[in-house]
Formats: sequence, C-alpha cells, structure tokens
Amino acid sequence: MKTLIKNGRVVDPSQNIDEVLDILVEDGKIASLGIDLEAADAEVYDASGLVVAPGLIDMHTHLREPGLEAKEDIVSGTQAAAAGGITTVACMPNTKPVIDNSIIVTGIKDRAAREGFARVEVVGAISQGQKGEALAEMGDMTFAGAVGFSDDGHYVDNPRTMLLAARYISAFDRPLMCHAIDTEIDHMGYMHEGVVSAKTGIPGSPYIAEDIAVARDCIIAGYTGAHVHICHVASKGAIDIIRQYKAKGVNVTAEVTVHHLTLTDEACANYSAVARVNPPLRSQDHVDAMRAAVLDGTVDCIVTDHSPHAHEEKDVEFRYAPNGFTGLETSLGVMLTDLYHTGIFDLKTIISKMSCEPAKIFKLDRGTLAVGAPADITIMDLNKEWTVDCKKFYTRGKFTPYNGKACKGKAVATMMGGRFVMKDGIVG
Repeated sequence: MKTLIKNGRVVDPSQNIDEVLDILVEDGKIASLGIDLEAADAEVYDASGLVVAPGLIDMHTHLREPGLEAKEDIVSGTQAAAAGGITTVACMPNTKPVIDNSIIVTGIKDRAAREGFARVEVVGAISQGQKGEALAEMGDMTFAGAVGFSDDGHYVDNPRTMLLAARYISAFDRPLMCHAIDTEIDHMGYMHEGVVSAKTGIPGSPYIAEDIAVARDCIIAGYTGAHVHICHVASKGAIDIIRQYKAKGVNVTAEVTVHHLTLTDEACANYSAVARVNPPLRSQDHVDAMRAAVLDGTVDCIVTDHSPHAHEEKDVEFRYAPNGFTGLETSLGVMLTDLYHTGIFDLKTIISKMSCEPAKIFKLDRGTLAVGAPADITIMDLNKEWTVDCKKFYTRGKFTPYNGKACKGKAVATMMGGRFVMKDGIVG
C-alpha cells in the first residue's frame, strides 16, 4: 500500500526540516521525501496549505483499562487520540487492577495492537498495587514492553522505597516517572493556595508540596544515576530545582501539561469541579514559568494527562470531585490557539515537545519523518477555526474546562503505520 502526501509544509524538528515537500509512504514506512515525487499506484493526499509533522506522542494518558471502562477504554481512548492528531499514547498504571505485572502489560499491548487507533505504550507501576511499599516487578514488565514506571496519582512517600526503585531500574534503562507532590502537604487543600482560594473559601494546597517532592526525587536521581522523569510539573519552584539539577548533569527530564501552560486557578473561581486537577491549576506567575521552561529546554515534553471520569463522579461539589479532565482531542488545538497564534511558541517548539523529544527520551522509533521510520504522521490546518464541543468527543470523558472555547488550528488527518486513522475529524 502506497500513499503520496503532496505539497505539504513539512515541519520535522528531528531533521531540521521546514519546507514544502512531498512524502511517499510505502508498507507502513516513510519511503522518500522530496519535491515533485510521483508514484503511479499511490493514493494521493493533497496537503497544500497544511502542515505535515511527525505523529504527536502523548506520554501521559489514562486509558482506564483494565477495570475502569466506565471512564474510558483502549478503543475509545485511542479514537480520541487519533481525533486529536496523536499517534502514540503511553497509558498510566492506576487502573483496577493496577498495571504492576507483565501479564497486564502484555494484555494491554495485545489489545491495543488489535483494536486501537493509536499506538499504545505501557507505563508500569513502581510499587505493587501503587501502595508505595514493596517494589513491583519492573524487570519483568520491561521485558514485556513497558517504557517506564510510575505510581502516578500517588507520591512514593517512603524515600527508602524510592531509593530502592531507582537502584533497581538503573539496570533496565527505563525512567521512573514521578508524581512528585508531597502527600501530607498536598492534602491540606483542594486547589492552588493563593488569591483565588482565599476569595472562594476553598482550602488551598501550598505549591511547596510539589517543590519538596521534586527536590527529593532529583537528589535520588543524582545519587543513583537513575533516569527520573518529573510528571506534570506545575510549580515555578519545582522548575528551578529541575533546571539546577539538569545543569549539574543529573539524568532528570520533565513534562508539562497543556492545561498548566494555558489555564490559571481563575478557572476554579466559579467552583466548577471540571477544573479540579492535580497538580492544581496555579497562578499566572507559575504559568509564565512553565512557558519559559519549555523555551529554555528545562521542560522536555508537553503532555495531556488525559484523565476521563464518568459523569456522576465529576458532576459534584468541587472538593468531592476526582482530579482530572480529558485532553486528547483538545491539546493540539489549544496549543496552536493560545501559544502559537499568540507568538509565545513557534511551530518547531510545539512539534518538538509533542513528538520528537518524547520519542527520543523514551527511546521510541518515532517522532521523525526520516526515511525508513514508521509512517506516523499528523497533518494539521493551522488556520482551521472550530469550537470545542464535548458532546462530539470520542472519549467517554466529557468534562473539559475548554468546552465552548473558540480555537484556531486543528489536526485534519492522522496516519498510523501508513494507514489513515482519521480524516477531517472522522476516526475509522
């Protein structure tokens, strides 16, 4: 099977390419890039006026399967990914049962390969049952294909357990993906402690809950040499700590979510449970620090932390709502609208942080349009105007603080392994 993508603006930071080219896809791989390519037997996709980029990679997604399929499952979650221009997702282990052994890793990967609309990588748990006590069999899970390990949703409170995990995982060259928020301090509140929490009367959680946890895990990375990846960083203090440890040569990487780049705690001012998330949405000075960290390289990846919930769970009073909301179908559009069209980030930065760098950090054979690479491709219209409508989402989770947002820029086609899994918003 051949596909010829014609006349698109190819933006591939992995090869420092930004020019109008044709791309020939054959047998699921990039066969050639060039000007005026021809292939008599190929399906032609006219990408004139569109951007053609390496497929987007989201290394922090909650697919909820196994056990929590009322919120999401592999099929609906990967449909949502394809609709948003995302070709690879990494699913987090806080499922039921927890992904803490190799048979669950294998089962998820097999089901995704058979029924998914995006590639699914698996993040296994650091500790058995994510209880922060006995270590999970990270070695076995590595051999089954796990790309990293996390107790996401839970901080590994016991420093001895975290130290043992770092020493153990060093033998397998996989990152510990840390939900770095000190539990005892974080439990003091339900949103960011600041002016908005004072005005609303909602108890606030001090941002130092994040700073303290990030400092500990950076120290452990430096001591053991293990790769520590800080998940969903949102505090300017935490960013400063990560920057300092990177400057020392410590193997620390970091990610930031789309919502921590584009929303502040003002989204919680109307008591809407939709905006409750962990780490919480913070004040503008923290948002500005996240943006600066993306630009100076302190932040390596931009993720969604897509966290779907059933309607009856989230449609409650703010303090009783679970943390998180959906993000796969809005991430690219929001990034282009709020950060590209406003001149804060250029297109190369966005594509690099949402595709090329995640692939490099997690050692995936993706994030590039180089000849011979898998043909995972995102085609986007930078000027397409559309409005976020949660009722039209493929994900089962319909809660998003972006509902009703007017956007400019959207994925219009998604190709995985040489096959179109989405065209013009239709997944199939």
